[in-house]
Amino acid sequence: MVFGTPNCTVVPDQVPSDPGIAGAGVLLSSTITAGLALLMSGSLIIQEFWQSSLRKHDPNPSKIRRKLLNSYSDQQIIVGIGIQSVGLAQSDVLVPYHFFIIWMLSLLSMATHNATLLTLVRDFQRDKVLRWLRQFLMFVNLALSCTFGAFVLQSKARGLPNTLPIACSWAGGVHDNTGPNNNAAYGLDYFGTIITIVGNCIVFGLATWYLQSRLQRFYRSVQLCGLVLMGGIAIGATVRVFLLSQAFGTPDVKLADQGEKSWSFGQLLSMLMLILPVISAVEILRGEIAVAPPVQEDDKEMLYSGELDTNPMIINRV
Repeated sequence: MVFGTPNCTVVPDQVPSDPGIAGAGVLLSSTITAGLALLMSGSLIIQEFWQSSLRKHDPNPSKIRRKLLNSYSDQQIIVGIGIQSVGLAQSDVLVPYHFFIIWMLSLLSMATHNATLLTLVRDFQRDKVLRWLRQFLMFVNLALSCTFGAFVLQSKARGLPNTLPIACSWAGGVHDNTGPNNNAAYGLDYFGTIITIVGNCIVFGLATWYLQSRLQRFYRSVQLCGLVLMGGIAIGATVRVFLLSQAFGTPDVKLADQGEKSWSFGQLLSMLMLILPVISAVEILRGEIAVAPPVQEDDKEMLYSGELDTNPMIINRV
């Protein structure tokens, strides 16, 4: 999937930085958003688990946290699809360093969205159209992630010089840097990439079952185990990006400048975008926006039967 003609004949000594991909503000914004969403997911799951164990029903669930979490989740899956689409469109100029950072940020957004899915699945199941729209976005995100993984895998297999565009990994006759293929670190990266691609497909299958299943067995166990898994993926992707980036770590390619460490307008704008979901939370707190409470345990079977639309007692509750 190459959208241009990459220059694969000359191997430069260094490449320019790209603060729009690996800038300090971009990385911090993505990390903070994911961290807040995971913390809210964990708090809501633990709260529901505690109330279920005590057989208590909360008549006034945390609407603000649920609204914020839903906003952050929607933002993350759209951002994940967006950055991967732009990354593929620029594969003829992006070097493996920037391409890999985009992939890790997309994995971070996927983990955040899946953690939210674990928490708010009953809310998502209210509307069939919105449920299938979310399913479609999940599939698009998986397809893009697998494509990214294929590019990274091919570049590792051919030992592509890290200053050449990632699209050169598919170009015939390009100079192969065969030396690093003998390095144990490259072998570990190669198999790690395969495991990541396979893991993404498995997680997508489980998430699809969880979103579409009418009878969710082991509901609480799936929530807790899934949240731990998504938290592990998010932490792993964050650590990998921070260690690799110029802004916070040591890049594996020589960059021509220090642009990814500077706080430009784009970096500050990324941080300011974190405020948007808070505005919705303030509107809810002020009573200007009504948010439906979560579907309770005894109501989930009625989502598909139609009784939820005809029973006035349940309509009042949801």
